[in-house]
Amino acid sequence: MRIHTGEKPFSCKECDTGFGCRSNLNAHMRIHTGEKPFSCKKCRKSFHNGFGLRLHMRTHTGEKPFSCKECDSSFSRRFNLKRHMRIHTGEKPFSCKECDTGFGCRSNLNAHMRIHTGEKPFSCKKCSKSFNQISHLKTHMRIHTGEKPFSCIKCSKTFNQKSSLKSHMRTHTGEKPFSCIKCSKSFNQTSSLKSHMITHTGDEPFSC
Repeated sequence: MRIHTGEKPFSCKECDTGFGCRSNLNAHMRIHTGEKPFSCKKCRKSFHNGFGLRLHMRTHTGEKPFSCKECDSSFSRRFNLKRHMRIHTGEKPFSCKECDTGFGCRSNLNAHMRIHTGEKPFSCKKCSKSFNQISHLKTHMRIHTGEKPFSCIKCSKTFNQKSSLKSHMRTHTGEKPFSCIKCSKSFNQTSSLKSHMITHTGDEPFSC
């Protein structure tokens, strides 16, 4: 009945969080005490409660019980399915207060906010460059490692970025999605379109 009434008579003395039953309070207290009595038999990880252990076990079993009804994606956690569904519904509940851009998950909003703050917490250990997203750092690291994980299925060329492979594939398909608004010419890369636009604007951006 406390689910319906919202009553939470058991309160944490450390942070004032309320609970509907004592067992949930006891499990919560382990966050403050650091106690982790639930251990994984496959690896050394331990958890505050049995629920955390059950979720973790799916990383070993590969179990993904939460399936999307719109596509073939499936997830190990209900929360991840709920977040995924926003791709289909278009829901963007997390908004930037600086520019009103919306996001489907808070982590994407947090990453976006670094554009406004200028924060770049992910630094390259090989050079002085830093980035506002860890994915950008991972892509950058391939410059140092020489890794090129994206291969063209038409020829033997490989690339360190998916976007570079996508751009390259247009040389095989003949697709030219970037069109000039001044004339009828179109291009397979934005850089080619920008170079072309100079013929219309008369700009001379390159100085000797």
